[in-house]
Amino acid sequence: MALHNPHTLLDNVNEVMTEHYEDAQPIDTYSASEFPFPPTSACLQYPRRSKFMEVDVDGEMDRQGTATAPFQRPHCDSRASTMSSDSEFDGISDPGLALTTSPFFSLYPRLSLLTLLVIIAFPLLYEMPWVEMAGMGIIGAKAGVIRTSGPVHEGLATEGLQKRADTDTDVCSRWSAQSAVVNGTMYVYGGHSTTEAGQRNNTWSNDFFTVDLTKSWDISAPSIKGLPQPSGPPAVANGYLWHSNDSLFLYGGIVSDSPPAVPDPYTLWEYQIQSGRWVEHSNPRTSEGNNSASGNQPVQQSGEGAGVTVPELGRGYYFAGHFDAFTTPGWSVQTPRIYLKSLLEFTFPGYTNDGVEELAGGKVAGSDGVWRNVTEGGIQDQAKFPSRADGSLVHVPGFGAQGILLSIGGGQEKSFSQMNVIDVYDIATSTWYKQATSGPSPRLRVNPCAVAASAPDGSSTNIYMYGGQNLIPYGQQIQYEDMWILTVPSFTWVEVDTKGQSVPPARVGASCSIWDGQIVIVGGYTGPDLSCDSGFYVFSAKDLKWQNNFNALNGGNTRNQQVSQEKDPAGLSGSYGYEVPRPVQSVIGGNPKGGATITAPARAATQGPMATGKAITYTVTDSNGAITTQTGTAANGGKNDGKSGPNIGAIVAGVVAGCFAVLAAYLGFCAWVYRRQLALYKNHVAMSQRAAAGAPNEKSSFLPSSTDASSQPNGKGSSITDQSSGVGAIGSRMTATNSNGADSANGVRSLPTGLFPPVGGNSTANSSSDDLMIGQEPSFVGVLLNPRRSLRVINRD
Repeated sequence: MALHNPHTLLDNVNEVMTEHYEDAQPIDTYSASEFPFPPTSACLQYPRRSKFMEVDVDGEMDRQGTATAPFQRPHCDSRASTMSSDSEFDGISDPGLALTTSPFFSLYPRLSLLTLLVIIAFPLLYEMPWVEMAGMGIIGAKAGVIRTSGPVHEGLATEGLQKRADTDTDVCSRWSAQSAVVNGTMYVYGGHSTTEAGQRNNTWSNDFFTVDLTKSWDISAPSIKGLPQPSGPPAVANGYLWHSNDSLFLYGGIVSDSPPAVPDPYTLWEYQIQSGRWVEHSNPRTSEGNNSASGNQPVQQSGEGAGVTVPELGRGYYFAGHFDAFTTPGWSVQTPRIYLKSLLEFTFPGYTNDGVEELAGGKVAGSDGVWRNVTEGGIQDQAKFPSRADGSLVHVPGFGAQGILLSIGGGQEKSFSQMNVIDVYDIATSTWYKQATSGPSPRLRVNPCAVAASAPDGSSTNIYMYGGQNLIPYGQQIQYEDMWILTVPSFTWVEVDTKGQSVPPARVGASCSIWDGQIVIVGGYTGPDLSCDSGFYVFSAKDLKWQNNFNALNGGNTRNQQVSQEKDPAGLSGSYGYEVPRPVQSVIGGNPKGGATITAPARAATQGPMATGKAITYTVTDSNGAITTQTGTAANGGKNDGKSGPNIGAIVAGVVAGCFAVLAAYLGFCAWVYRRQLALYKNHVAMSQRAAAGAPNEKSSFLPSSTDASSQPNGKGSSITDQSSGVGAIGSRMTATNSNGADSANGVRSLPTGLFPPVGGNSTANSSSDDLMIGQEPSFVGVLLNPRRSLRVINRD
């Protein structure tokens, strides 16, 4: 307020000074020369207590040698010019100046220095051990945005630090987000989300939350935690979140089209997991390398492509996608989008990459990483390799020196990519190939999600593909709920039978990850018929069943690899506890631990890593020390420390098959010998019976004249069994009994010994008729036991 009476002003001043300083005297007792506030202003100020009252004012007063009033921030009033200038204020041009000038001005340098020290020291508190032990809650989380195109200096670069709200995890539905799993924590960023049923606009978000995979939880109450929404990274959908052990890297995606948003020039955003800060790497540019486009080109933002991380190489890949008005600045909405077939590669900071000229000779990437755009890899620039978007990209170890990538699904507005032919990328040679599949193929689709799981012994890698959508015809999209397995190296599709299970509603654009051998599915668009969706589902990759909860397993390393693969960086993450399901075993052979007997594509590869390489395989040892499987190692530089060994299963199968083939041939040969010998035997019997059936004393037309018994050397009749004819072998004994030649037994004239001609015109005196007629009728068992004797018989006769 303005003061028109100087005496009223004096009363106010005296009241204030007496209130704060008990030694202060009324101001009218000071002479002009004693007044402590030299006049420097000409406007009257209304007193207001300073917010700096807590500063060491008493110490300053002692140094001044007199009491001082609290500092009053100036507040000018134009009406102060009406004040009277007489009475007690002799020598003082304006009594109000007593409230505008104070010893604070001598304190100002000290306060400024103290303030500066606080500003500098406060961020450094984050690095103090006692702060870390106390937790971030003591001073707040470091979650500021750091804009840089060079190295980040911890604790010093804090530009853009601001208070941000934590992500609200209570939503109606979400889909098309970017996700990654690091050390048992699933990070989910951006995408679409709705807060009420039927919401069509404002669905793009920069939500950021985690799902804890180190503890068990029910799908109705997942273990999720909202993180601060970043102020720098854009709200995008259908991009990808690459990950190293320490950071997440956000690439690509599309911005909102309802309401329309204008994309910024692309910037790589890195989330540093330990510090919880986002770092901007602006103006990224490509480098030249194997099968790449020219270097030093600005990295463009693609949307709706397929991404994957290869952690052991320290690289991220983003395949195909498109450019349009919601990915590229300056692109008109009237200009049609352009579909891509390029493969963008990002080498993480601190990693090597011999495929890039800049990193040749073992050099490592700097703090901004290194980019390469592969556009000329093998068939990549041919017509049979179509542009596409909305597919999936999966990494499979082995077969090449650095593993392979498989592109599954995707398409354009009016066409789809094949599901019975898979595009295969050899990382080491930067070259694309095609590989045909076997078995019934899934329906054509876009935007499925896919993960890979390794058999304990590595003999097979099984790729699980879930959901997706058919966009044709436009406006009548169909979402899928099926689950398929592409088993590699057989490249055979196996459909999972989920009849009778509690299958989630069909969806597209879900985020899928695998941990402890279980597939965790977050979000997904389910169409207009479902109002809201819980958005969290779990599928057991080994039991092939949908579960009501996620069951965290004890054990496993930070990458959740199979126990047999923990010492190999190439071992797939998330496969801990996984076993090969029975339907897959029935196709590729083996057992739950592996041991696949189909170790090559069912439809033979003619070139590339599938034709020349092998899977990386491992020795699996049971808890009792017994070796369950032992198979070979990868070819072409695979990172397996184990030793290669023979494929025992294939050897045993070959030996058994060979034995059966030899046995079948032997049985066929014996059957032929038996039939021949039996025919000869019957012929001999028939001929002998006809000879023996002639009338008494009648000579056979083919027998010589008989002789009397008296002609025998002994001069007596004797009973002699005819050995030459072998009749005795069939029970018809013919004997010579007397000189009359009459048979005393049956009246049949006997045939002298040695005069019966052998049957068969080709036989000799030492014919095989003995072998044929001695004993009983030939048997098949006899032939089996002594085929040599039987063969001699049929050869002589």
